[in-house]
Amino acid sequence: MSDKNMGKSTSGTAIAGLVLGIVAAVSSWVPIVNNLSFLIGLVGLVLAVVGLVGVMRGKKSGKGLAIAALVVNVAAIVIVLGTQSAMSAAIDEATNGPAVSGVTAQSSDDSADDSADASTGDSSQPASTDLAPGTSVDLANGLSVTVDSVEAGLVNYDGSTVVGVHVTYVNNGEEGASYNSYDWKGENADGAQEHTVYFSEATDDLGYGTLAAGGTKSGTIYFAEGAVKALYFGSPLSDTPTASWVVE
Repeated sequence: MSDKNMGKSTSGTAIAGLVLGIVAAVSSWVPIVNNLSFLIGLVGLVLAVVGLVGVMRGKKSGKGLAIAALVVNVAAIVIVLGTQSAMSAAIDEATNGPAVSGVTAQSSDDSADDSADASTGDSSQPASTDLAPGTSVDLANGLSVTVDSVEAGLVNYDGSTVVGVHVTYVNNGEEGASYNSYDWKGENADGAQEHTVYFSEATDDLGYGTLAAGGTKSGTIYFAEGAVKALYFGSPLSDTPTASWVVE
């Protein structure tokens, strides 16, 4: 110890700041708990600054401790913010499903302009509502969903008529992706959204399952008569459809 620091006590605020910083850093990775870690880190940061000021004025010793406390608390706060940002993004994807990354119209002379508009639009997320059959919606997880064709007026076992909508899932991602007839709802002209219905003559129901990376799954879903739109939901928790196709 240098003569200059002889007789000086070590800064208690620097020590307290370092202890709080360590506690904040250790708990900063734990979801929910890291809300408290953020507050602990802020308190520790204030104590570290106070301790460093006291040391720099020559009232206390422990400059190294004060600097260490400052660094640890700042690091803890940064980790908390980063962790919460990642958690928020994960919760958002789980709630709303993967975002739309692209929209591709059916390849034909008549739809070439529509395809170009979808890929060069100014918005950060391409328009994915009121699409025409044959249009594919690409999702951020690599899944591509397409309404291929629509067949109205199918007669059910009880004499009622239903609308058949043939859809295709293509998994261009690196992980498995789910498909399910309950991903879909039919919307009528009054805005009522209803789940798929049973069709007694169905031979290629979509069903449900997991689609491996590189796989393709096609099938038909059925809506009650009067459906004018087919709505696709990327998550069962979402109230807002990821995409919609006009099927009237």
